[in-house]
Amino acid sequence: MPAAYEQYLVPAVFRPFAEDLAARAAVLHPGRVLELASGTGVLTSHLLTAAPSAEVTATDLNEAMVAFGATRAPGAVWRQADAQRLPFPDGGFDLVVCQFGVMFFPDRIEAFTEVHRVLAPGGRFLFNTWGPLGTHAFEAALQAGLERALPVDPPRFFPTVPHGYADPAVVAADLTAAGFAVEDEQELTLQGRAASTADLATGYLTGTPVRVAVEERGDGPAVRATVIEEMTARLGPGPVTAPMTAYVFHAAA
Repeated sequence: MPAAYEQYLVPAVFRPFAEDLAARAAVLHPGRVLELASGTGVLTSHLLTAAPSAEVTATDLNEAMVAFGATRAPGAVWRQADAQRLPFPDGGFDLVVCQFGVMFFPDRIEAFTEVHRVLAPGGRFLFNTWGPLGTHAFEAALQAGLERALPVDPPRFFPTVPHGYADPAVVAADLTAAGFAVEDEQELTLQGRAASTADLATGYLTGTPVRVAVEERGDGPAVRATVIEEMTARLGPGPVTAPMTAYVFHAAA
């Protein structure tokens, strides 16, 4: 999964937002940075470039992602870590960043409370989260393809997880409950670009948890063919350009 995620999804979906988030982080002139849910290291790499004097610690719950990311962004210190039980002392960082990871935390207030604990007084928490599924053209087309291919029991991962924390008011309330002051929240729409819908389908169907869901439901090649057909009907064959919307939060401990 990490290799497919890196090859097909990082350039098309995650790199544009990593560039944005790293630039926002650099403006804060951080000295000690903790990154959560680092994945294969796309944000990590941009952080190391945008803030070269910062000490960056990159973490992920998935050990395979940590191993892959450590080869991609060796300038950071990589650790396997659960965001709800961070293995770091109180006040050890002045910036915590997270790209499209907070949606995966089972208990977001607990995770945000841990982030608050490891931040020094006045430290910042900078992260983004996807908007509603309909505001992400690639993933809306993917979900339509899955529902066409598997009409009885389509995988619901994308509507419920990546796009399941898409109400800014709820996010802000969770941050406040964890002790943060929300300093800024912005809606940000960037363009995703992919060589083809086939590449996108391959990335989503082999580089995300949808892979397991499709395998459990039956004929993977037939599902892939239907998903590509539906995505192509909605997006064109490629090269494909489409809007993706996220919310960016900036909170102070």
